[in-house]
This record gives sequence, C-alpha cells and structure tokens, in this order.
Amino acid sequence: MRRLLAAWLVAPVLAAQTALPPPLREVGIDQRLNARLPLELTFRDESGAAVALKTYFNRRPVILSLVYYECPMLCTMVLNGLLKTLRTINLDVGRDFEVLTVSFDPNETHELAAAKKQSYIERYGRPTGAAGWHFLTGDAEAIRQLTQAVGFRYKYDPAANQFAHASAIMVLTPDGRLARYLYGIEYPPRDLRLALVEASAGKIGTPVDQVLLYCFHYDPATGKYSLLVMNVLRAAGIATVLALGVFLLAMFRRDRRKKFEPV
Repeated sequence: MRRLLAAWLVAPVLAAQTALPPPLREVGIDQRLNARLPLELTFRDESGAAVALKTYFNRRPVILSLVYYECPMLCTMVLNGLLKTLRTINLDVGRDFEVLTVSFDPNETHELAAAKKQSYIERYGRPTGAAGWHFLTGDAEAIRQLTQAVGFRYKYDPAANQFAHASAIMVLTPDGRLARYLYGIEYPPRDLRLALVEASAGKIGTPVDQVLLYCFHYDPATGKYSLLVMNVLRAAGIATVLALGVFLLAMFRRDRRKKFEPV
C-alpha cells in the first residue's frame, strides 16, 4: 500500500519532468549549504589578469552570481534584480561585502566582462562599487569545478545557441562557505541583508538586524526568510515582562518618596 501511495505521489512529478524540453531536464540548483568553494581556482578579471578566487575572500561576505554575459534574457534579469536590491539596502559593495559575477560560458572574454562591469557600476552609483563588484571569465575546467561546488546545473542548447539555466544568487561567508541561496530574479532587500549579516557572523549590520534574525529564519526550500512565530512570541513576552518590571519599579519608588515626604 505504501509503495502504491508513493508511486501515486511521485508520478505527477516524473511526468512533469519528462514533459520538459530535453535541455531543461538537466537544469537546476542543488543547495550545498556550508560547502566550501575551491578557492584555488583561477579565473580572469575584467582586465584579463589571472586571479584566484581566494583573492576575493577572507575579508567580507561575498555574493556570487553565475551568468553569461551574452545571455539574451534571464541573466540580465538576474543582474538587474541584484542591482535593484543592492541600490536599496544601506550596506555598500566594496565596504561591507563583495560581489562576484562569473560567466559560465568558457568562450566569453574579459572584454565582455569589462563592458558589463562598466554598465552595472555606473548604474550602482556608489563610490566603493568598482572596487567591490568583480566580473570574471574562466576556462571550461575552472567553470565546471565552480558550478559543481555550488550545485549550479546548466546545459548548452545547440539548437537555440543558448544556455539553459536556473536563476539564483548565493551568499558566502568570508572564508568561502555557502551560507544562503536566494532564488529567482528579484531578491527582497530584507532577505539579502539578513543573509549578508548572517554570513558575516554579525560583523556588519545593526542591532536591529540581530533582532530580525531572531524573528526570521532561513527556509532552504524557498530560499527566503520566514517569520519564526515562536521567537516573536518569546520576544514579545520578554518585552512585556521588562515593561511590567519597569512600571512596578517606578511605582515602588514613587510610593517610597510619598512615604518620606513631610506632611
């Protein structure tokens, strides 16, 4: 009976996967939370210089976006969504965190990366942006190892001359461990800010962020932060007790003053 029930539940999923075009069946994102990036991998920066990934770590949290620069649609939407959120939050690229945008097309050049960087840095508009947002290219082996390390699965479709791929950004700790995945093409400012604060182990952000992290928790299934009701109730209860204590202390002091006042 259990086997029949399991088969009944799984059948629609398998049918949906079979119905997908062949390139899309191999596309997706497998979360590798807490896995460490191979930081010795070498890519090329916008100037064409060879750089190891470790160059961008050990200082601040890092946002990683995997795209290809000549993508006709989805990659631009990912970068535009990231840019929109970066312009909203009051943490600065290059001061509070780094951004790594890496092409997964081994045929793309550093000239393409440089042009893309210039466009996004101008639109970001903050003085620290150029030093903190990096656009990289690499060879096929380095790209393979990086994408496998973060669980990013994509497929080249020769008929369309395009890559089929999912859309997400990843937030990493300063020592290169995968902390959070945020899915889609729009990234709520609260979610990205909390992910960065969490990845930094509280070294950036404000006391308010720490309270929010207590009240919200990351849901790997959705890639979002959801309200943790029990923690909110605990926090409200503690606040109520403290307020009551302050009120009783004030009343006690007032009564004492009245008791010793001359008649």
